[in-house]
Amino acid sequence: MDITQVSAKSKVLKIVGVLVAAGVLLPMVAPFAIVPAGHRGVMTTFGKVTEEVYDEGLHFRIPVAQTMHLIEVRVQKGEGQGDAASKDLQSVHTSVALNYHINPQSVVSVFREVGQDIGIKIITPSVQEAVKAATAEYTAEELITKRPDVRDKIRGILDRRLVKHGVVVDEFSITNFSFSRSFTDAVEAKTTAEQQKLKADRDLQRIRVEAEQKIAQAQAEAESLRIQKQQVTTELLRLREVENERKAIEKWDGKLPTTMMGNSVPFVNVGK
Repeated sequence: MDITQVSAKSKVLKIVGVLVAAGVLLPMVAPFAIVPAGHRGVMTTFGKVTEEVYDEGLHFRIPVAQTMHLIEVRVQKGEGQGDAASKDLQSVHTSVALNYHINPQSVVSVFREVGQDIGIKIITPSVQEAVKAATAEYTAEELITKRPDVRDKIRGILDRRLVKHGVVVDEFSITNFSFSRSFTDAVEAKTTAEQQKLKADRDLQRIRVEAEQKIAQAQAEAESLRIQKQQVTTELLRLREVENERKAIEKWDGKLPTTMMGNSVPFVNVGK
């Protein structure tokens, strides 16, 4: 490598060094600080926190002595998982998700008490504790059947815990409940048994309906036969009367009786 190349490389390194130094020193010596959108500013003077909350925009400060710290107040998303025990001592693994934001009026106390890592220091532990506290009040089966109630219970506990730290919960949801394998197998067996019972009940109801239909059909047929028999009997009696009359007519010799017994009026023989 010749002297020219070494000199050029040295100049490049000096320029880079100057730029890096300027990037580090300029924010320290600049007489102003910028609070970007979705943030609030907290000013410290030689490390001491002032009580004023700085809104978005440009703000003057004393170089070196004062530093502007940014706190995000936009809605942020948090997720968490935790293991807990249900009321009936079943092991429950819960996955949750929430949206939250820092109350803009509370950024000074948040910065002083928590700092800028509120998600790790406050959100995650609070979610885990709220999930454990709420889960312990329900049986494993109730955690499934009363999921909206469990969600509201957890959110209520979170609201009370986080509001003390200047955090507002916007949305909260339970993304998943998972249980031990033995409990899952027991639930599946119970579900299968209930389905089989429902099928048996439906089959029994169908058999009853079919039996009632057959009984009704048999009763209808019996009634029909009774009516037919009655009609046939009446017709037979009428035909028998007609037959008797016919036989009587066939036996009559054409002569009318001339006398009558008792006080009956005698037939008058008109003769020829």
